[in-house]
Amino acid sequence: MTPLATEYIPNLSYDSVIFGFSGEKLKILVLEYHNLKTHALPGGFIKKDENLDDAVKRGLMERTGLEEIYLEQFHTFGSMDRYSPQVMRRIMEEQGEEVTSDHWLLGRFITVGYYALINYENVTPTPDELSDSIDWYDYDSLPELMMDHNDIVSKALEHLRTHLDQKLLSMNLLPEKFTMKDLQQLYEAILGEKLNRANFQRKMLALDILERHDKLYSGGSHKAPYLYSFKMIS
Repeated sequence: MTPLATEYIPNLSYDSVIFGFSGEKLKILVLEYHNLKTHALPGGFIKKDENLDDAVKRGLMERTGLEEIYLEQFHTFGSMDRYSPQVMRRIMEEQGEEVTSDHWLLGRFITVGYYALINYENVTPTPDELSDSIDWYDYDSLPELMMDHNDIVSKALEHLRTHLDQKLLSMNLLPEKFTMKDLQQLYEAILGEKLNRANFQRKMLALDILERHDKLYSGGSHKAPYLYSFKMIS
């Protein structure tokens, strides 16, 4: 059943761009409404007695099974392009809902955009009550998303790219320990460009945010790379 209008703040929603990293590709978690052949970002509504951040954390826990997630609010979207009552009506009717002409979900919604950074390996994707499935998609091969959701993804990635160095200590995209190559591949996936290995390593070490550990041996090679982790935030 869809949420009750009396429980939620009217005409306000959130949409989440959930970033994961497969080791090579930047991934985004996307919902699908199979009969409508429609894709969308995970989103939801805010209860009248609930903080906005808590509502987003609740929704992400339901979709990913994770409680400790790095979240950042990055933009508010209010374009008329995102007003599409016909699409919402079809989605609800496909799930057996009775939809009256004054149904609250057919109204215009202002949405607050968040992005999340999570470890791809730790997620158990779970669809919401209106969608049929949820799955990871490569950023560079995303399907066409409903309303303005492709614009929301683009804005989220733009924000992440602009503040990437500052977000490293909060990232959950890599394992606890990783090689410099792993970190460079993550940067390249987010930035969408190849980076010079030597320059990248100098830059990362100069930031003084990495803790170096023993080498990663895989067959006794003398060129085994060092493992790193992010320093604890004091």
